[in-house]
Amino acid sequence: MYKSKMYFLLLVVLVDQVGVFGQTDKSKPAEWSHFRGPSGMGIADASSVPTKWSKESGVIWKVALPGAGASSPIVFRDRIYLTAYTGYFVPGEEAGDLQQLKRHVIALRLQDGKQIWDKSFAAKLPEEERIRDHGFAANSVAVDSERIYAFFGRSGVIALDPDGNELWTADVGSKTNGWGTAASPVLYKDRVFINASVESESLIALNAKTGKETWRANGIREAWNTPLVVQTESGDDELVIATQGSIQAFNPQSGQLHWSCETDIGWYMVPSIVPDKGIVYCLGGRSGTASLAVRSGGQGDVTKTHRLWTSQKGSNVSSPVYKDGYLYWAHDSRETAYCAEAATGKVIYEQRLPRGGQFYASALLVNDQLFYVNRQGKTFVVAAKPEYELLAVNDLSDGSDFNASPAVAGERLLIRSDKFLYCIAP
Repeated sequence: MYKSKMYFLLLVVLVDQVGVFGQTDKSKPAEWSHFRGPSGMGIADASSVPTKWSKESGVIWKVALPGAGASSPIVFRDRIYLTAYTGYFVPGEEAGDLQQLKRHVIALRLQDGKQIWDKSFAAKLPEEERIRDHGFAANSVAVDSERIYAFFGRSGVIALDPDGNELWTADVGSKTNGWGTAASPVLYKDRVFINASVESESLIALNAKTGKETWRANGIREAWNTPLVVQTESGDDELVIATQGSIQAFNPQSGQLHWSCETDIGWYMVPSIVPDKGIVYCLGGRSGTASLAVRSGGQGDVTKTHRLWTSQKGSNVSSPVYKDGYLYWAHDSRETAYCAEAATGKVIYEQRLPRGGQFYASALLVNDQLFYVNRQGKTFVVAAKPEYELLAVNDLSDGSDFNASPAVAGERLLIRSDKFLYCIAP
């Protein structure tokens, strides 16, 4: 009797995970639970998403958002979560009053975009009177089965339950910057990592359940990128972040600095790093060295021992993707798509995109297609191979900025502007 019950429970688990007769259960889309997806590298675990659409076809739903924002849509189970801001300096509206500035965390239904709840939070003042380019809601949330974690700069980190009830808040610093704040929370075991470079020049680990600080690393300067947990060749985990002049790696449990590597980039760092097989790849800067590769797993200053190559080609805003030995990205202001050999940094192609404009959104990889969303709402679909091939150009321009990186839920593609959230599906 005991064995039969065990077999039955095992069968239930297997059916829940892979569906009946071994087919993937398409009612459970792959989760996009934090910035740049499950791996934090802009890679979707999906069989396919549409490559061609327009305002008239391919958009299965479009919903007006209660506020503007540059944060990405985040998907967990049957819901979408994103942040927005209202009340002050909203594009297309009167400047308003800084006293009325509010941040929002919004929950929508994945099926049709219907709003489930909208929780607003008054800004902790004084805040910047003007945020250049991307506004007051650039940080994407992170989500697990118990909580939604939102980071609003000097207004702090807020954890909500799935019904939108506030569970805890954490203060991570009070400084501001004219460029605002942009780094998103990162979840790891029982920790929430916050890049508070703007607010306190710190990298902070919080207890996910309580919001209590567990460790803090200081000296994190001019870093707007979202950190990433990287596995070294020996199997150890390291929390890696790019800062002005150096890449730094920390023990995610204790906060101890493992290693640092000079980048030769004397500029703030916005793009997030991407790793593969223990190698960390990094873009950044406007002049001088603009990209580099570093072997993880070292100790102390590893510039001479672990830095593998540097290159003059990179991007100041948008993050790259890695596939089969190559790095791909779109430059933020040069209307150019790049492919570089990951082993050497050698540029394989440097191709101008037709009327490409600016790219703040990070690259997205779905199977063999690259998706680059520009600030005007055009998505350039390029073949993910070391030979340039433009597959499609899709236009959703709606008169507002498209600063957010796209997200994937199953076979659906989610693209966000300051005005709307679009869901594109076969």
